[in-house]
Amino acid sequence: MDEIRLITQDNVTASFGLSADEVIGERVGTGESVPTLRLYTYKSHCGLVGRFQNIQNELRLDFCKENNITVNRRPTGGGAIIMGDGQLGLALMLPGQAEDTYSRARELMLTLSDGIIKGLNELGVNAQFYNKNDILVNGRKIVGTGIHRAHSGSILFHASTLVDLDIKLMLQVLNTPLEKISDKQVAAISERLTNVRGELGRDISVDEVRQAIARNYASALNVKLVPETYTDAELEAIAKVEKEKYLSDEWIYQTSTVEDKFGGAKFKTPVGLLDIRVALAGQTLKAVYIGGDFFAEESAVAEMESSMRWHTSQADKVTATLERVYKKREKDFNGLPFDAIRDTVMKAVANAEVVESQPEANPYGQPGA
Repeated sequence: MDEIRLITQDNVTASFGLSADEVIGERVGTGESVPTLRLYTYKSHCGLVGRFQNIQNELRLDFCKENNITVNRRPTGGGAIIMGDGQLGLALMLPGQAEDTYSRARELMLTLSDGIIKGLNELGVNAQFYNKNDILVNGRKIVGTGIHRAHSGSILFHASTLVDLDIKLMLQVLNTPLEKISDKQVAAISERLTNVRGELGRDISVDEVRQAIARNYASALNVKLVPETYTDAELEAIAKVEKEKYLSDEWIYQTSTVEDKFGGAKFKTPVGLLDIRVALAGQTLKAVYIGGDFFAEESAVAEMESSMRWHTSQADKVTATLERVYKKREKDFNGLPFDAIRDTVMKAVANAEVVESQPEANPYGQPGA
């Protein structure tokens, strides 16, 4: 593979963008389309959930409807995200190899993330790959990634780079296990996420970030990027899939038989109160939120929270992962006892209860509105 087609777009609808990724991905696998890198922004704003999530549990659908925020479902896994003109979307579609199975998803993500990491590094952002699928800067998330193997055998790699982000809007869109959204909570979440503009301290354009990432993908994959657009046959196929799938309630609002649960627990330690909330899907920890009035390095807390994303809730495995992060960053926890963290997480898991589901019907009144 000597060349990859580069398609750049801005202000695209969620339904078109997701359809384009699926159609081009399938066609790359069959040889009908050439390997393609899309670097784009969505029309502000949309809330997207991962392939296996219940949208009623992940997004505040009433808020989205009231504020004209489109919702949809990605073909790739991972968690719910908000997208708009401050978030640079990436879709890389490559022919698959026989060994490209989900068992080596982390290895593939690490390889396919290289262009983003080096592009951000070139701009002066110290980004590094962490855990299963996150790219962090000093323990704070700046890029989320996902991967999907198409029926045709090709690989679709998704990523969202936070050039900028409205934290309060994000918390209003995403259904996090927080009772209310206060200034303090916005500040706390801000310490777990970062963005390119904040890291650089200047109003860098999305296009400048896009160009840096594109340059470094060409270098990382040792290919020439050729700026082109879609063929007529591709556009026809995209329109068909958009209508039949990504504008369809059946796809967007499908539900899993596994109900989500939320739980919390508090514990008074010698150095302050621990207040831990968890979100569970079956026996899997979707997220752990560590709060309280203790003093600790925010990046250490963020790293521990990140280590628990999409993690089994089995006590021995939770203990092993928490302990690994704690030993690595022990001084940054400022005397917060490890046993207290572990026990409070597990008590929150034990306290988790099924949340009341929102109506499964489309609250928007029409597909994809």
